[in-house]
Amino acid sequence: MNVNELKMAFDEAGAKVQELEDKRADLILDLKKDADSHSADELKAVKDELSKAVVVRDAAEEAYADARAEQVANMKAEDREPLTADEKTLKNKFVSDFKDMVTGAKVFNKVDSTVDTSGSAAGLTIPEDVQTTIHALVRQYDALQNYVNVENVGTATGSRVYEKWSDVTPLASIDTEDAKIGDNDDPKLTTVKYAIKRYAGITTATNTLLADTAENILAWLTGWIAKKVVVTRNQAILTKIAAFEKKPTLAKWDDIIDLENSVDPAIKATSVFMTNSSGMNALRKVKNAMGDYLMQRDVTEPGKYTIDGYRVIEISDRWLADNTGSHPLYFGDLKQAVTLFDRQAMSLMTTNIGGGAFETDTTKIRVIDRFDVASTDAEAFVPGSFKSIADQSANFAAASTASK
Repeated sequence: MNVNELKMAFDEAGAKVQELEDKRADLILDLKKDADSHSADELKAVKDELSKAVVVRDAAEEAYADARAEQVANMKAEDREPLTADEKTLKNKFVSDFKDMVTGAKVFNKVDSTVDTSGSAAGLTIPEDVQTTIHALVRQYDALQNYVNVENVGTATGSRVYEKWSDVTPLASIDTEDAKIGDNDDPKLTTVKYAIKRYAGITTATNTLLADTAENILAWLTGWIAKKVVVTRNQAILTKIAAFEKKPTLAKWDDIIDLENSVDPAIKATSVFMTNSSGMNALRKVKNAMGDYLMQRDVTEPGKYTIDGYRVIEISDRWLADNTGSHPLYFGDLKQAVTLFDRQAMSLMTTNIGGGAFETDTTKIRVIDRFDVASTDAEAFVPGSFKSIADQSANFAAASTASK
């Protein structure tokens, strides 16, 4: 076997371990709900199969590492470029490692023990400060994770307990200092579970990229990853929103105000409207009786708009599509409604052989992001829809009658 075949074997073995780990986790969650849902023999069979798969994966990793080491040892001296003193900073070292991974000068399959590799080849782990740069770029785009609750987690699975705003009860009034505090204020708590998933994407880079400066490589790499992260996480968040209970179709401006007032007043101060580009285009054309547009420009952010003082977020039709001709229009506080559990364990893997890279003299770069999204309070974000919103009509006759 050559190095590339060993690499494929290692990747397949890692994917098999991931598959069995997921299967075992599903069994355990099923058994927690219903102790009779699976037999002990079934659980043991999965455990044994997983143990064998781990052995195969580790053996494949060792064989691949040995082959890569031999390949590096046989490299020509002129192909080796040692780090200079100026390349010792973390960012420059990351770029240097990235180059080494592409050229095959180093093996990057083992990562820090705190990083969850999910049983597959983790590749080159993106360091914390570079991830910070990526997340800073993400915030420059209209990323929905800016509006949801983001919780950084250190484990692949877990659970959290939430109390809906509508279920929160006031504290009891105590008449005296030594009075007994009652125990009847039992909140309605909801347990939300998360299981970190892997989201991956591949881009193609010309091999001349490697000859560029560290700054340019880093700028290109972080920019590409940031765009991928925005699109991927937006889609996962929108999938959760789509599952919320739908409200009646809106037809006039007063219906939009009713949608706004359907949200608990306690969270309205932090709420926003959300629609797609087609819906935004339609809303911007709605006029009052004097012919003035009802949507207002956000004076704090040029190019942004508000309804009744609340920010309107516009999402591309590609990701938030119309439904049988109806435009979506949501209102509420996404931080109360949705939580994104971020594993903060991005990684890279490259190849200049597979995926057509060899034939085109290019390099394929794969990025993996690890996170999960869960609904925490569906009542905090209310979905509505509309085909068209009627212009407001004049009511001068009624006003004239009232003045008499």
